[in-house]
Amino acid sequence: MAQMSMKSKKVKNEAVVSTTQLTKMQQLLRDKWLYFLLIPGALYFILFKYLPMWGVLIAFQDYSPFRGFWESEWVGAEHFLNFFQNPDFFRLLRNTLILALYDLVFFFPAPIIVALLLNELRRQYFKRTIQTLVYVPHFMSWVIIASITYIFLTTSGGAINAAVEFFTGEKINFLSNPDYFRPMIIAQVIWKETGWGTVIFLAALASVSAEQYEAAIMDGAGRFRRMWHVTLPALRSTIVILLILRLGNFLDQGFQQIFLMTNSLNRSVADVFDTYVYFVGITQGMFSYSTAVGLFKAIVGIILIYGADYLAKKMGQTGLF
Repeated sequence: MAQMSMKSKKVKNEAVVSTTQLTKMQQLLRDKWLYFLLIPGALYFILFKYLPMWGVLIAFQDYSPFRGFWESEWVGAEHFLNFFQNPDFFRLLRNTLILALYDLVFFFPAPIIVALLLNELRRQYFKRTIQTLVYVPHFMSWVIIASITYIFLTTSGGAINAAVEFFTGEKINFLSNPDYFRPMIIAQVIWKETGWGTVIFLAALASVSAEQYEAAIMDGAGRFRRMWHVTLPALRSTIVILLILRLGNFLDQGFQQIFLMTNSLNRSVADVFDTYVYFVGITQGMFSYSTAVGLFKAIVGIILIYGADYLAKKMGQTGLF
């Protein structure tokens, strides 16, 4: 009897497994067109993100384009050691970290603040107009942004410098003075990307039930308290996830913007890892060395992502993984 009971249970379990597999297959067939739409995105990541990862191996070689990948000499961690011993390392690290901290402190909260302000607007026409105006800079290239910055800040007829000269009698060389480089870079990022960053937060706010606001009003909560106790808690998980992702790019300050705003007078504070990779890798042909620098940035990013995810889960928040 016991053997027959065990056999019947085994048959039932196999039937449940087959039914589950059949259900998953039916779900796959039902959503086949959705999976079909994933193909272009999957191909993009495979071709341009995963396959190029093979190239990081040249960071451990004395790579030469004439000898090729297989014939180039393997040197192990030599390029990493040379990079860490290079006198430029600490200068590059300092410049990159300062810009990254400026970005985290001043830019990261900006989309949250704008989303909260837009969420408080009741006139839809006015709200849509403001949204459009703050979105537009995102679609401009950094070349245009740099050109606009030059037109406003140049000492040769720049509008801002003209106003400064009118009130103080002197002009300020914003574009060449190293003291103004970092605030100028962060101001460009805030102006260009804040509006686009509000899209995610406004989408998260759209899911907040109106009943929560009504209950808060019934309890006598004013607009600020409703924002603090209802709106911000609804954004908490979104903020944590975006912060984790941002830390993954902590050392990535963007090559194009920095390169366009760099000149011989502000280079002492403008050189970061991204521009350094360009100068030593492309202009000087040190492919293996520049790949080692890029790999160092990637490893730091991975450590920061997993560290932030671990801390977020420890604090009771939803992590990324």
